[in-house]
Amino acid sequence: MSLVRLNIKGISYSQTQNGAYALILNEVDGDRKLPIVIGAFEAQSIAIALEKEIRPPRPLTHDLFKNFADRFDIVVKQVIIHKLVDGVFYSSLICERDKIEEIIDARTSDAIALALRFQAPIFTYKNILDKAGIYLKVDPTLENDPDNILVDDIINEEFELETTDEGYKSNTIEELHNLLDEAVTNEDYEKAAKIRDEISKR
Repeated sequence: MSLVRLNIKGISYSQTQNGAYALILNEVDGDRKLPIVIGAFEAQSIAIALEKEIRPPRPLTHDLFKNFADRFDIVVKQVIIHKLVDGVFYSSLICERDKIEEIIDARTSDAIALALRFQAPIFTYKNILDKAGIYLKVDPTLENDPDNILVDDIINEEFELETTDEGYKSNTIEELHNLLDEAVTNEDYEKAAKIRDEISKR
């Protein structure tokens, strides 16, 4: 079975499943997207790894795993989403230490959070993408910008992209940066992500 490389398109919040998020993976050499339901903690951990500006004052669980692995010269070489059963994705971490390769079973959300920290590629098998991959509609007014997409009806039934918090529109950029620092210090990463989104929007 041939492997297909994926990258992370984004994370969206489920309006229908409380506390659930959809991680959207994008086929590197194609147009299909692979949506995976993940929990709030894993979504937060992935978002922090993606956003270089947010630095937690203490290591999160996945950061701790990375620090532990670094100390013992263990490297995550790649992540493979290798199975899909009843809507649940199964993944493996391909690790290496002293030129010996080991395969470790992992939840897909944890595997991707670690892949980001190790800068490891993410793969799935073609048959999984054929089964669970979807196409997203492109806004014709944004045709020249592949990063601007509209989520299609399949995703809209379960997930809607989270909008910026209305409460931060009146703040200045300087105030937003101060609020961001305060949220990170207090380890309120959900608030930090919303403030960061408002800063990015400006």
